[in-house]
Amino acid sequence: MRPRGVAQRTRRSAAAVRVTRAGLLTRSLAMLGALGGSAAAAAELGASPASQPSPARDRQILRFGLLIERIQAAFYAEALRAGRLTAENRQLAEIVGKEEQAHVRYMAAALGSSAGRAPRFRFGDAVTDPAKFIATAVSLEDTGLAVYNGQGANLTPAALAGTARLVSVEARHAAWARALAGELPAPVAVDVPVTLTQANAILRPFLA
Repeated sequence: MRPRGVAQRTRRSAAAVRVTRAGLLTRSLAMLGALGGSAAAAAELGASPASQPSPARDRQILRFGLLIERIQAAFYAEALRAGRLTAENRQLAEIVGKEEQAHVRYMAAALGSSAGRAPRFRFGDAVTDPAKFIATAVSLEDTGLAVYNGQGANLTPAALAGTARLVSVEARHAAWARALAGELPAPVAVDVPVTLTQANAILRPFLA
């Protein structure tokens, strides 16, 4: 059970969080285009009837997945360093942040020399403003989950089995963040995947 004061603060900020997140997603989805580096190489890997999974395709998709994990890990780490998080927001950043760091190592190990170097990130006041922090956490977790779901059909069975071990954990991250934002942890019965172009637009503002 949440402490009473935390629950009250969560309810009071829920409307502001939803507005902030809606604005973030609206602005991001308007910025369709490619990212740099590893994301650009994976920019248009939408599933199609003619596409066939292959080791090369695995590497492209996994590099994009690694980018997502790196952004998430960096976001939580920077928010903790800023020292402005309290109560359940801080707990989310501590626990989920450690798991995202483990995901980065997991994906980098799977890619080996293809992993490449991490880009630089920028998060602005999303790491210091509590409402923007939780809105951004929801956006990043939802986006990562939607990308994994959307690209599963493009992976070979071995790569799909490996990423499935991450997807189930990412779903728990997303549900936790949504609950703290005052949103339904599972708003739909069947998740709607996003294209990599849409994911690019959402993630692009976080790249320095």
